[in-house]
Amino acid sequence: MNLNDLKIFEAVADTGSFTKAATVTFTVQSNVTARIKSLEEEFNTKLFSRTSRKVELTAEGMILMEYCKQIQHLMEEAKRTIQSTEHIRGSLKIGCIETTMALKAPEIYRVFEEKYPDVELEFKSDTRNSLILDVLNYSLDAAFVSAPININGLEKISIKEEQLVILTSSKGPQLQTLLEKEPLKIVVFDEGCIFRERLESWLSHKGILNYKSTVVNSIEGIINFVEAGWGISMLPEEILEEHYTGRKIKNYRLNRQLGTMNTVLVFRKDGPRSRALQSFINMYL
Repeated sequence: MNLNDLKIFEAVADTGSFTKAATVTFTVQSNVTARIKSLEEEFNTKLFSRTSRKVELTAEGMILMEYCKQIQHLMEEAKRTIQSTEHIRGSLKIGCIETTMALKAPEIYRVFEEKYPDVELEFKSDTRNSLILDVLNYSLDAAFVSAPININGLEKISIKEEQLVILTSSKGPQLQTLLEKEPLKIVVFDEGCIFRERLESWLSHKGILNYKSTVVNSIEGIINFVEAGWGISMLPEEILEEHYTGRKIKNYRLNRQLGTMNTVLVFRKDGPRSRALQSFINMYL
C-alpha cells in the first residue's frame, strides 16, 4: 500500500465509479481495479459494495476513508511545516456564520495579514452545524461558531458574548401587536441558522406555533424585508448599531438565556497543527 493507492481509493468513493475514478486520477480502469483489490487483500475485507449501477463504501470502507482524510491532512501539514522553517507561510481555511463574516472577518483578515503576510487566509460562511462538520472532516482548519459546544475531537476558545434582539419595522405595529396576528410572519436564514433557532425557541416559549417563514440568504436581505414590514427577525444588536442605524428598524431585547450568544473558535484536537494555524489560535489565547 502507498499514498497513491489511498488516492485511488478516495476517488472511487467520491465518484462512485471505477471508470470515473480512473479519469480523475489519470490512470486506466484496470489499474484502479487492481489497486482496490490490493487494498482489500491487505485489509482482508471488502471496501466497496458493487452493483450494476454504482459502487458504495462498505462499513469497513467508511472507516478507512476517515483514516485517509487524516493521512492526507497530516501530509499537507508536514509539507507546510517543512517549507516554513524560517517564515510562517501556507494557507488557512476559516469558517464563520453569516454575521461573523459580515461584521468581523474583514478585521480578522487585516490583523492576521499584518502579522503573517505569507499566509493565505480564506473564509467560508455557512450554518453552525455545517461548519463544525467541516472542521471535523478537515475541510476547515477552524471555525467561529456559537456555543454551547462539547464535541469529542474539538477544542474551543471563547471569543465574545453578543446580545441578540428581535427586529421589527418602525413603520409598522408594535411587537406585541404583531405577535397577536395569525399567522405571524418571520424573516430568517435557512435551517441550521442559530438566529432562526433562537427566534423559533422564543416564539415556542410564548406559545406561538403558527408562523410563516420567509427565508433569505443575507443580512442585508433580512434588514430589507423587516424594514418593509414583511415580518420580524432576530440578529445581534451590534450589527444594527454598526451598520444599520439609519434604517427604519426597531429592536427589542430578550432575556439573558435566549438573548445572549457566545461565540467560540473551534479546531481539532488530534494531530500536529501547522505554524500558521497555531499562530491564528494564539491571537485569541
